[in-house]
Amino acid sequence: MIVSNIAAPMLGLVDTAIIGHLPNSIYLSAVALGAMVVSFIYLLAVFLRMTTTAEMAAAFGADDRRAQRSITYHALIIALLLGGVIIALRPWLTEFAWWLIEPQANLLTLASDYIEIRLWAAPAALINLVILGVLLARQRARQAMFLVIFTNAVNVIADIIFIIGLDLNVAGAAYASVLAEISTAMLGLWLIRQQLPRRSELRLEQAHLTRFIGMNRDVFIRSLALQLCMATMTGYAVAFGTVVVAANAVLMQFLMLISLGLDGVAYAVEALVGAARGKQSRQLERHWMRLTLIWSLLFACCYSLIFWWAGDWIIAQITDLTDVRAVAQQFLPWLYLLPLLAHWSYFYDGVYIGLGWTTGMRNTMLFSALFGFVPVVLLSQMLLTEKNANHGLWLALVCFLSTRGLSQWWLLRRRLLS
Repeated sequence: MIVSNIAAPMLGLVDTAIIGHLPNSIYLSAVALGAMVVSFIYLLAVFLRMTTTAEMAAAFGADDRRAQRSITYHALIIALLLGGVIIALRPWLTEFAWWLIEPQANLLTLASDYIEIRLWAAPAALINLVILGVLLARQRARQAMFLVIFTNAVNVIADIIFIIGLDLNVAGAAYASVLAEISTAMLGLWLIRQQLPRRSELRLEQAHLTRFIGMNRDVFIRSLALQLCMATMTGYAVAFGTVVVAANAVLMQFLMLISLGLDGVAYAVEALVGAARGKQSRQLERHWMRLTLIWSLLFACCYSLIFWWAGDWIIAQITDLTDVRAVAQQFLPWLYLLPLLAHWSYFYDGVYIGLGWTTGMRNTMLFSALFGFVPVVLLSQMLLTEKNANHGLWLALVCFLSTRGLSQWWLLRRRLLS
């Protein structure tokens, strides 16, 4: 999973490079803006991957083949229905995005075309989340890695054909992504064909569907709260000027680097703890928690050391704008601390998903946002001078991550001791 996380952005660079070499920069801006909107929509639907992993891992641990097929069927039904809703709401979703962002008129037209084309593949994109959840839960990480690489490879080849060969520009980039998502869904369904329901099992079970929808609701609320906190941080930074916004954007790339390793560990936690839950073995659950926590802490320490030793160099690779680099270096020390605090929330998210405890995951996220992030943002902006106000935003992020880790630890401890 770590390899697949690295493969996705690396192969995605080719996509940006192709569109970035067209004669007008507006094409790159339109694709970047449109992709951001589409990614945000799909990111809110990541609950499909998480809840599928949670339920499937337990069924896999219990070696219950029928339950595995039932979970896959219900997850695919939800993915298709939600994908259909996204297609139907395409025009309104696009209008809402532009109401929030307010781009220039010429950019708006191209980006709108990109979004409307991309969202036609929404059912396939959501099916891919389900497939990834099934593969992770069944501990078939190599096939999950292959699917991620396959998606990006198809996207790159299609980009070359549509953008360069057929001169379709922004629309070509969108069609390439649609083709990649549909192709991946078809390949993925073939890979999990043993977990697809038999004809006699094609029926909805109300109890299972109700539990599944409830879990999806919890993870959706959790993801929405997380995204709102990140958006609030960016929104407040706008008042400090474009250089500070750009510097914060550069430093946020460090969080992406952190996720490359910690997400891989979190996926392993989900699958291993979930399988132990299916076997109804508390001892095995604790064993995997202890072992994966060691790996998570090891990655966190490595990241902190790398950022301390090579942080300036990483910033220089991301941007060559002197003023942005200077401001980013002022706030770089926060990144030395961040991995040591962030890894707890990544780790405990994996544990909570493995245990199927999405309610606790939701509640700790809401608690952390309301009492760990919001008060610090508001107080720091009131008490700090304009020169130091951006430090308040990074302090709020640190407090948010710390509160998440502590609240998740406390709630999990209460559950394990009960």
